[in-house]
Amino acid sequence: MEIFARIIRIILPLVFLGFFAVFTGAALYGGIVNIGNISGAVVSALLAAAFVFPEKSVNIISSLWKHTGGKIFLSASGIIVIIFTIVAIIMSVLMVNAMNDYPENDNTTLVVLGCKVKNGAPSLMLKRRLDAAYNYLSGHENVNVVVSGGQGQDEIISEAQCMRDYLVSKGISENRIYMEDKSVNTEQNLSYSRDIIKNNNLFTDITLVTDGFHQYRAEMFAKRQGIDPHNISAHTPEWLVPTYWIREWFGIIYYTIFG
Repeated sequence: MEIFARIIRIILPLVFLGFFAVFTGAALYGGIVNIGNISGAVVSALLAAAFVFPEKSVNIISSLWKHTGGKIFLSASGIIVIIFTIVAIIMSVLMVNAMNDYPENDNTTLVVLGCKVKNGAPSLMLKRRLDAAYNYLSGHENVNVVVSGGQGQDEIISEAQCMRDYLVSKGISENRIYMEDKSVNTEQNLSYSRDIIKNNNLFTDITLVTDGFHQYRAEMFAKRQGIDPHNISAHTPEWLVPTYWIREWFGIIYYTIFG
């Protein structure tokens, strides 16, 4: 048992330090700073420190427990951690399920959700979404697509125009592409795209194309508008998944409470 405990004491800090490196790497090398990697980095660092210095950690907890305020703080913190862990597991299961809800046939219209445009070209995230849409469209020639996204203050063209140009450059006929270039968020993406689908007599069965981690929340927006979509998920680099996955937890919780 003593050998096992020593092994655990060595492995766990390395695991948490590895997560810390992933979260900080997303910021340093990916330029991504959001609640996902900030909270992930903080928790990983605290857990790593707790296992590297177990005696000090126990002493701090013991000192707090001697006081009423400390007991309240520790008890409340424990309850919050347990509840959040359970909720996070449930959300993760729902997110994974949404990632795999592929369209059943060609009687569908794709809706590609917009993302950042940089200097008139798709950002890496948007490019991954477009590549996922292209892969499906190139193998299903009767399927049309709505590219959805307006123009931000720091974008020289609308996201929809950028997406259309990219798909056309890849060989998708412009006759199959419909632009929705007024929306500024996911809710408007879906609402305005549905109007375009209706006005052009396209298939009303909608398939959302976005990142896998984002599929469940996008589906939440859709279902509140009476849309029961299928999903095609863009691939997210594995080293970025933890950052975006945790950010999505907070997004789902916020939308559930305030949406």
